[in-house]
Amino acid sequence: MKTSQAEHTHFDLVVIGGGINGTGIARDAAGRGYSVCLVEQHDLAQATSSASTKLIHGGLRYLEHYAFRLVRESLQERTVLQSLAPHIIWPLRFILPHHTGARPDWLVRLGLFIYDHLGGRRSVPASGRINLETDKSGNLLKSDFTSGFTYFDCWVEDSRLVVLNAVDAARHGAEIRTGTKLVSASISGEDWQLVVRPESGPSELLSCSMLVNAAGPWAGDILHRAGIEQQTASLRLIKGSHLILDRQLPTQDAYLLQHADGRITFLIPYEERFTLLGTTDVDVHSAALSGQMDISQEETEYLLNLVNRYLEIPLGQSDIVASYAGVRPLFDDGQGKASTANRDYHLELSKQAGPPLLSVFGGKLTTYRRLAETALTEINNALGQSRPSWTASAPLPGGDFTSFDGLVDRLKAQIADIPEQLARRLVRAYGTEVFTLTKQASHFAELGALFGGGLSEAEVRYLIEHEFARTADDILYRRSKLYLHLTETEKKRFSDWWAEQFST
Repeated sequence: MKTSQAEHTHFDLVVIGGGINGTGIARDAAGRGYSVCLVEQHDLAQATSSASTKLIHGGLRYLEHYAFRLVRESLQERTVLQSLAPHIIWPLRFILPHHTGARPDWLVRLGLFIYDHLGGRRSVPASGRINLETDKSGNLLKSDFTSGFTYFDCWVEDSRLVVLNAVDAARHGAEIRTGTKLVSASISGEDWQLVVRPESGPSELLSCSMLVNAAGPWAGDILHRAGIEQQTASLRLIKGSHLILDRQLPTQDAYLLQHADGRITFLIPYEERFTLLGTTDVDVHSAALSGQMDISQEETEYLLNLVNRYLEIPLGQSDIVASYAGVRPLFDDGQGKASTANRDYHLELSKQAGPPLLSVFGGKLTTYRRLAETALTEINNALGQSRPSWTASAPLPGGDFTSFDGLVDRLKAQIADIPEQLARRLVRAYGTEVFTLTKQASHFAELGALFGGGLSEAEVRYLIEHEFARTADDILYRRSKLYLHLTETEKKRFSDWWAEQFST
């Protein structure tokens, strides 16, 4: 499924932004029968939505800021999303070591009790106490840490969540235009007239009855291009950075580490053999969006210093194999430090005469589906429609199964010589869609050329045809995290093969 070319140029909705909020809104709207075009200047999930801590969670620390509605909605959505995408979302146990100087024991117990019950029906185990002197998870920590707590949230493959929403939007009739930039937007009668420019090819003119601004950190820029200067809402741009470490944790548990400055840090098992460490919270100016977003040396040292207060064997610069940084576009309520800034979302309908424009401010990965439902309520009202919600019970592509291990066994029965680790990776990535990828192959060799890390020609072509991949980086960094598993020689071989196959 390559980047869609328009079959027509007028749509009910044009959504600007190919992150989690834009693709979630496009999917919901297309499933309600609206004609939808999504315009993304780069790749799906290229910015904020692939730079998260990769959790579907209620936000335990938000309870301290009395954000009970947000936590409740997030916990409810954790249960919903688990059922819709069990291949890319699964439970993860968190270890919360306790020590003098951290939040008081009674406060932690109270917070965990509320966290267990606030969201209603629970799809993960309850919280509890843990003896870090006897539990294997304590092997990581200094001997000072003898007790703590456990609780559960969920892991998510963040960029794949975005891609699967776009895939499902397209299956419901939406056009997905990646590599396409919005040049300008102007009002013509009852429609928006949009000039868009693909990376290759001339500019095109689209029109729509309603424009949805889901451009994340660039939402203000989109308003400017649309000639709208007066919005009551605004964004607070917060940079979050993560380190990927060449060290395995002693168990498959994650760790939530509390610090004297009130912040927390996560240590999370990552890609089988690595550990993810993050995140930071640093205010940034909109001017920073024009360049590549990277972790700073100051942030790197901050993360290492904080985590080393806990670890028996400290981490150093030599343990870092990669890093990433992104900008979270939070709704600015004008209060608090960066680490305590509002994580809720806010939708604002423009007040100018003519066709409506809906802007999305803030939000978090966990609540994207509810945000989309709220947006569709505004869209229904603005367009004089009454089209019911549907996404709460509709699995994302590949998510229509009940047993992960059963799906792995089914794949191994089809391809008897496929390596176990690869079979599990493919099912984790694609769920039931893995059989569209493998087609009629009965032997591993039938998947074509191999590039390393189990990446095959069959998988590459599937990602191009079905998941809007346009470059080698789209595949290695966002459709997968295989850039961590390929050697430099293998990456070059793959890049050379790509150039030979797809250069024009």
